[in-house]
Amino acid sequence: MGKRRHRLSLGGVIFSAGAVVALVVVLLEVSSASKPKKATSTRQVPINSGFRIVREYPHDAKAFTQGLLYHGNNTLYESTGLHGESSVREVDLQTGEVRRIYRLQSRDFGEGLALWENKFLQVTWQTNKGYIYDEKTLSLLGTFKHPMTDGWGLTHDNKHIIGSDGSSTLYFLDPHSFSEIRRITVKDNGEAVELLNELEYVKGEIWANVWQMNSIARISPKDGRVVGWIVLDALRQGMKSSKFLCVYLCFLQNIDVLNGIAWDEEQDRLFVTGKWWPKLYEIVLSPELY
Repeated sequence: MGKRRHRLSLGGVIFSAGAVVALVVVLLEVSSASKPKKATSTRQVPINSGFRIVREYPHDAKAFTQGLLYHGNNTLYESTGLHGESSVREVDLQTGEVRRIYRLQSRDFGEGLALWENKFLQVTWQTNKGYIYDEKTLSLLGTFKHPMTDGWGLTHDNKHIIGSDGSSTLYFLDPHSFSEIRRITVKDNGEAVELLNELEYVKGEIWANVWQMNSIARISPKDGRVVGWIVLDALRQGMKSSKFLCVYLCFLQNIDVLNGIAWDEEQDRLFVTGKWWPKLYEIVLSPELY
């Protein structure tokens, strides 16, 4: 006698038991890939939670965003993570369309992304190996080794490649040899800020997502001092409160934390998104930030 198939109904959508089990397996894989502890901080520096959404753009809700940058002509470049899902992609800002993509091998977990001269550089999780891609085609050109203990975030200050490894340390690397030039420890009121993740260099500061927080740390590249915090909890909460998104995403796929900062230097536009976020936001921060 055959086993009875159990099904779950949510919002009129029927899910088989097998589909639910598969979902749980996926979520457990992501959980096992999680990075250990939450960051803490006394935060006795300026905290800015005021912002205005200028515009919302579509974003691939299946993209586990690990790196993000703007490269002119309303074009974003994005690095995505997870084993078997990692990629580097060229994305149309206006439509969210993925114009071009390079998919990593399943053993690789994509992380931070930076553009140096005419090449994209991407680091990978739990390794000191990175990949080099052609700026125009995203074809793989080669690999590189870096001295960080792990690969999390990546950016540059026009002189050095700057990387994070999930600790409170930021590394300044030679852009050609990838050897370490110097390093700084990021501290807020004397306390180390751990779990530094995706990075962007904005107006002479290093802006860093902090894993498991919907906040951005503004960091002095000179000494690692946190000069301010940008708190964006309201963005994530706004998406989760949407009835449609909750039915579709809160059950099938988690709307994860903020992770992804891109700055359009020419037009002074700031873009942010997160892991598995269906939207990318252009925002303006409150004047009191500076």
